[in-house]
Amino acid sequence: MNRRSATLHLNSMGTNNTQRRDLKTGGSNSSHGSKAKSCIEEVFKRQRFGDLCVQMGFMTEEQLKSAMAKQGIAQERLGKICIREGLLHEEELARVIAAQYDYSYTELEGIKDAELLKLAPVELMAKYRFVPIEKKDNALVVAISEPADFVRALDSLEILFDMPIAVVIASEARIRTILKKIESDQNVLENLSDDMRLPLVKESESGEVTLSLEKVSAEDSPIVRLVDSTILDALNKKASDIHIESSEQGLIIRYRIDGMLNRITEPLHIHYQSPIISRIKVMSELDISEKRIPQDGRFKVKVKDRNIDFRVSIIPTIFGEDAVIRILDRETLMPDARDYKLESLQLPPRELTIIKRLIRAPYGMFLVTGPTGSGKTTTLYTALSEVNNPNQKIITIEDPVEYQLKGVAQIQVNEKKGLTFARGLRSILRHDPDKILVGEIRDEETAQIALQSALTGHLVFTTVHANSSFEVINRFIHMGIEPYNLVAALNCIIAQRLVRVLCDCKTLVSPEERGNYLKDSEISESQHTGRSLFRENELGCDICKGSGFKGRRAIIELIEMTDDIKEAFLQKLSITVFKRKAKEAGTTFLRQAALELVLNGVTSISEANRVTFIESV
Repeated sequence: MNRRSATLHLNSMGTNNTQRRDLKTGGSNSSHGSKAKSCIEEVFKRQRFGDLCVQMGFMTEEQLKSAMAKQGIAQERLGKICIREGLLHEEELARVIAAQYDYSYTELEGIKDAELLKLAPVELMAKYRFVPIEKKDNALVVAISEPADFVRALDSLEILFDMPIAVVIASEARIRTILKKIESDQNVLENLSDDMRLPLVKESESGEVTLSLEKVSAEDSPIVRLVDSTILDALNKKASDIHIESSEQGLIIRYRIDGMLNRITEPLHIHYQSPIISRIKVMSELDISEKRIPQDGRFKVKVKDRNIDFRVSIIPTIFGEDAVIRILDRETLMPDARDYKLESLQLPPRELTIIKRLIRAPYGMFLVTGPTGSGKTTTLYTALSEVNNPNQKIITIEDPVEYQLKGVAQIQVNEKKGLTFARGLRSILRHDPDKILVGEIRDEETAQIALQSALTGHLVFTTVHANSSFEVINRFIHMGIEPYNLVAALNCIIAQRLVRVLCDCKTLVSPEERGNYLKDSEISESQHTGRSLFRENELGCDICKGSGFKGRRAIIELIEMTDDIKEAFLQKLSITVFKRKAKEAGTTFLRQAALELVLNGVTSISEANRVTFIESV
């Protein structure tokens, strides 16, 4: 019987016979009578779920009575109620079920033989919540979470696999995570079709944008479809970057999602490396023959009637060339741009009040700093949207223009044509703008013009790459900027980071765990006493795709350039004194902002430690 007919047979079979199956050994239906008797006897001997929970030390008698009382009202399985009430973890539930049915328990850390996953469609595995994990003694061992449900499908699965089935117990969360990964891998590697071909958008010499579907030979088509489907999959997963890396294990593809890298497939064979990199070079109009030096490029594709920009960086490594593709998707960046307000950034009240005042200043420089991917552009776009009105003329120069703001004149940098930040900024000043956005200050010339603009009646919004707000000043000095002019122009410096927000499946930190959890956290006993602390659920859920986090939130360190701060800077006082004066003025440093989110249950200590570190003030 082929897979399709076996699957249909599985969906149509009755359950009377299969309910008498001895799950532990599999086997045929030739001795239903004796097996039924044995199974009935086993049911009477089987210990109750709640009694096992107490015997195994997972809960007390009082907790069990409370859960059973709620079960009588909710009419749900006791195990689900215990999970929801925080009395059991997913793995503890699986251990109890394994003991109740006298099966082996497995932590299900991964699948050693990937070929087993091809035995059945992922939809079938998801429907009956099982994962094949190994072949042993001519039987297929599958991991399940609930034997009472799986028994109905056992006979038909043995027909489908053409072998007996043995069962082990794993947690439902781990099974769900593996099934999600299988589905993701199949989307990228197996579901390649001509419909996934992405049209490249190229600019002609006259500056017009035209669409062109590249004609490729039959030999190149699978590689083209692989690259295109990877890009589409990354867009669907809201990734910010695609990393294509060569290694001794093979070619690895990873996405950066919410600031964290996630491998999406098992390593591909290394012979795919050269054609995949060549395809990316063709899309970016780079030199295919040059493989010894780094190359940078860009391309644009059209997806669902919108153009998406991609920046490409290729470097040579000891295993071959690696590529990183940065995705600049305007829709992901500003999904609700028409109604964007500063309140949507969820900033603390003090910082929100100061920002609202400073973005309405008649002149000066509103400066945001932070590493790549820290949300600087989103903050600046939000600020501009807040002050955008028909009485103001706003002009921006960006590389690239990441979102089109209604009523704002926006200029795209084009270094190939000679349009740099500095040259474009000079032209902007001749158009008498009230407010200017400079996407990034990278060199001395751009810095000088931006500062002069801020000193001559314009409000300049801009960004500079630096690790902290205090390092920004040194960055400008290294560009050759006079300290007096810099202090006179600056209205504020905002350092920004993005921290991941805990999903609703987050786990409460028990009183016994608090000591280790708060070690080296800079949180005092008085701060966290009486407050609930949470950490990410290691197994996650369907909503967070197993990561334990959902979305990100900005934390900022805002230094308003008051007279005291300016005086301290001009006196060339030490950074320690500078920080102390900023703290006295009410500045909340990045570390403090992150820890406040921890205390409010928004994020975890591990996430705060990943983004910030303890600073001495």
